[in-house]
Amino acid sequence: MTDITRILLRNGHVIDTEPEPVAHPGTDVLIEDGRIAAVGPDLPAEGATVIDATDRIVLPGFVDTHRHVWQSALRSAAVDMDLMGYLGVMGQLGARLRPQDIHAATLVGALESLDSGITTLMDFSHALNTPEHADAAVDGLRAAGLRAVFGYGFPPGAPANYDDVRRIRAGRLDDDEALVTMALAPMGPSFTPPEVVAGDWGLAADLGLPVTFHVSAGPVAAQPVSVLRELGLLDVKALYVHGNSLDDDELKLIADSGGHASVTPSTEAMLSIGRPVTGRYRRAGVTTSLGADAVTSAPGDMFSVMRAALVASQVADDAAERLSVRDVLRMATLDGAAALGLADRIGSLRPGKQADVILLRLDDLNLLGAERDPIAAVVTAAHPQNVDTVLVAGQVVKSAGRLVNGDLPQAAQALRDTAAAVSGS
Repeated sequence: MTDITRILLRNGHVIDTEPEPVAHPGTDVLIEDGRIAAVGPDLPAEGATVIDATDRIVLPGFVDTHRHVWQSALRSAAVDMDLMGYLGVMGQLGARLRPQDIHAATLVGALESLDSGITTLMDFSHALNTPEHADAAVDGLRAAGLRAVFGYGFPPGAPANYDDVRRIRAGRLDDDEALVTMALAPMGPSFTPPEVVAGDWGLAADLGLPVTFHVSAGPVAAQPVSVLRELGLLDVKALYVHGNSLDDDELKLIADSGGHASVTPSTEAMLSIGRPVTGRYRRAGVTTSLGADAVTSAPGDMFSVMRAALVASQVADDAAERLSVRDVLRMATLDGAAALGLADRIGSLRPGKQADVILLRLDDLNLLGAERDPIAAVVTAAHPQNVDTVLVAGQVVKSAGRLVNGDLPQAAQALRDTAAAVSGS
């Protein structure tokens, strides 16, 4: 990681996302002490390290609001499976993970995200079989150098370890301004009875944690959001994941409560979870973000996720639910930041925000001519190999197409060892 306090990104095709995505050619971005100081043409370069952004698209880093990062050790293990098949395989293999496996998989999954331009990640970590597993996951996120929210989850069928949640919160993730922060990731009202939900939400409230959870119409509650209302829990900061099978009244409850949504179009399609829900959420007034979810079933880069969201929306019966490329890019940046409660610090290039920024090579073959509409090109044409430079909080973590943080060969070997141990080979 390169520690530079003043950086000038010179003469780029700058895309900002606030209030809406807009492109500015021939524009500079000045970064001071980890924050965006100014955006505009011909900014003064005195005292700054200049990065030439000519033939580069400059934009905020992507925000992935739902990913099971530990599953990087099981890449493509559940392709051609439906949801029940996936759950069976993940339950079986996840139970075999040792703490060192969680560390290896979390580190590589986080580095993979950074490498593809994802600077912020919600890690829904639910293979935490012991306190040592939880420590290993936090250590993996921190070692990678990205911005992350560690979602403390509970293994399906196992008792919730409230004491360990409290330990991690008090001893490891007590600073809500740090690069790695914390959320609670319980099973939620779709899958657990109301008394369990009340306990989980009460724990989150006691510890000052946001809540993120998978949501669907059943199997325990056909109207899970209504259950939260009945329990008086809709005022808790919540991020609802999926929700394809929820009816419109449930989506309205989410919107009215100020809740946010994370949709994962690639895995939702691959696992036959349901019809695209992105447009329905947005029509209901819910701030909607994007997640890669599970690399066991689909790609883990935001370019693939954005394209899946864009294409899936085009088959909506209601034209109002169809997305534009600008809608999708905002979902992958500023709306993602809002969904994680981080819109005051990331998601756009507004001066004062922390400098989570990526640069894409416009002179790569697949992006030649993209100057005409760089926003459309980012969503429809770009891929991870175009990511030249990545900054997190003003720190350069990828330069000239290569990650600069950590021992990548060692991390790769640790993941191979984990994959072999988990699969039994």
